[in-house]
Amino acid sequence: MYAAKRNLADQYRRTGISSRVAEADPHQLIALLFESAGQRIRRAQACLDQGDVAQKGKAIGEACAILGHLSGSLDHEAGGQVASNLASLYDYIIRRLTEANLHNDPAPLRESLDLLVEIESAWNSIPQAQRVAMPS
Repeated sequence: MYAAKRNLADQYRRTGISSRVAEADPHQLIALLFESAGQRIRRAQACLDQGDVAQKGKAIGEACAILGHLSGSLDHEAGGQVASNLASLYDYIIRRLTEANLHNDPAPLRESLDLLVEIESAWNSIPQAQRVAMPS
């Protein structure tokens, strides 16, 4: 019964995420990536607290992959110094997450989440009128 219930919850979550992605504009897609990376870091923290090293590593790996996608999506030509600074910050967060994973250390997880929340907050505070529309 528990496995079936969990399977239904997972399916519902995937469907909810799929519909959010399908309806999202480019700005919202990036916001979803920030949200998802933060969720993975929080999951890694919980797994570390519970001693589940394998799931902690999986969550950190997923967070690093999302950050890699965020970094790869930066337009360095249009974004100039801001894009360069964000790329450096994403790289730093990935290094800190890797350290947390290697040493089972919660401090780099907290630092990484704090930095990510700051970036996410700044991204979400961009006024609608200043969001660049991307062609479909």
